[in-house]
Amino acid sequence: QVQLVESGGGLVQPGGSLRLSCTVSGTFASIYNLGWYRRAPLKQRELVATLTTDGSPNYADSVKGRFTISRDNAKNTTYLQMNTLKPEDTAVYICTYSTTIYRKYGLGTQVTVSS
Repeated sequence: QVQLVESGGGLVQPGGSLRLSCTVSGTFASIYNLGWYRRAPLKQRELVATLTTDGSPNYADSVKGRFTISRDNAKNTTYLQMNTLKPEDTAVYICTYSTTIYRKYGLGTQVTVSS
C-alpha cells in the first residue's frame, strides 16, 4: 500500500514563496512518477507539475517559470518550489504517485495566497 504525506502549505502574500513536500512510504514500485495537482474552489482539478524517475519535468502553462518540481530519490520525496505566488494559485495542492498501472493521490495541503 502506497502512502503519500504532503506538507508545506500555508498562507502567503502575493509575490511570496512556498515549498511543498510529499514523501512516499509503504510498498511502492522502483520506478514511478511523482507530481502535483491542485484543486481550487469551484474549479476542476488541474495538473501543476510532474516529474519522472529520470528527472523529466512537465509543467502547466500557468506555473511555468514560477514553479519548480524536484525529487530526492533517496528520500522518496518530491518537492514543489513555488515562487512569485499569485492569488489565483490558491488551492489545495495534491501529491500524486503513479506507475503505468496505478495512481495514488494524497490528501492535499492548502495553499492560500492573499494579502
